[in-house]
Amino acid sequence: MLFRPRYTIDTIYHLDPDMLQQMNIKAVFSDLDNTLLAWNEFETAQKMDSFNKKLAQAQIKLVVISNNNAERVGKVLNPYHIDFVAKSKKPLPFAISKKRKSMGLEKEQVMMVGDQLITDIQAGNLAGVKSVLVEPLIQTDKWNTRINRFFEKIIFFFLNFSHPVTFKETLKNG
Repeated sequence: MLFRPRYTIDTIYHLDPDMLQQMNIKAVFSDLDNTLLAWNEFETAQKMDSFNKKLAQAQIKLVVISNNNAERVGKVLNPYHIDFVAKSKKPLPFAISKKRKSMGLEKEQVMMVGDQLITDIQAGNLAGVKSVLVEPLIQTDKWNTRINRFFEKIIFFFLNFSHPVTFKETLKNG
């Protein structure tokens, strides 16, 4: 299904690099706002930096796929040497597919993690990579995301009919 995540987990920071290696994941593509960082705080990057280093030790590359502009994303990520694609136009899958191909990776080797069904999960599913839905880091959103959240409530209603979407500290089938 277009909006059904392949997996769920409560936060990206609970992804286990050893488990990702067992799954043959070579790259974790992640949304930025409310997935890696609270959308309105630049100071919370230490956790992101630590997570990036843990992934790197396991030979897994962290790449941020963001709809934000390069100036905004670069301001946050460049000090930590985290690769990114800005203005990705999610839910379109093209940025994910292009970046995956440029890294020489197969679809099965990439995981797209995000906090929104309508942008992150849909883009990951359309790109054919493993999609992982996380709970938003904070419960407030930018004005444009609030529109998506309204429609997400409707989508969650229908998703929960067949198989409820729940979040745990470990990867769980979505």
